[in-house]
Amino acid sequence: MKKSLFLYLFILALLLNIFTYMYYSKENTFQREELKKTTKVLSDSVSTLKTKLADADYFSYETNQNAQDYFEKTAGGEFMDYQKLIPYVKEKLVAFNDDPKGNKYVGFDMLDGKKFIVNHVKVINHRWIIADFNNTEIWGEAIIKYFINDDKSVDFETAETLVYPKQ
Repeated sequence: MKKSLFLYLFILALLLNIFTYMYYSKENTFQREELKKTTKVLSDSVSTLKTKLADADYFSYETNQNAQDYFEKTAGGEFMDYQKLIPYVKEKLVAFNDDPKGNKYVGFDMLDGKKFIVNHVKVINHRWIIADFNNTEIWGEAIIKYFINDDKSVDFETAETLVYPKQ
């Protein structure tokens, strides 16, 4: 009786080990397949985002070699790097926000005692800027021309302005 009990226990333990081994090997295979599917979906998403970013940056000074070459040499004969030019131009435009009447290049005077200021600036190329502005209630955008003078001063000229209706 003792021998048969040990035989039954041995057979039961062997079956449990076989079933456990099969379960974990199938689970491991299943997890690998799921990981491959997830990796493929994520790499497709990254590719899509890269494409969208490239489309969004098409009109950008950072990616426009012709616009960068325009400022290759300044009047002093030194190279004007676009990575330094972009913050410089942005700083000069945003400096007009300190005017008590607001930034004069948004194309609007004060409204209801609130001045318009430039919030965000994107340098499109060697000649144009697009700027987002508001007066805390009314929002708008402006296309502004800029010119770098020989003495490295910057002149601005408002080309077009758009104001969104109040909601």
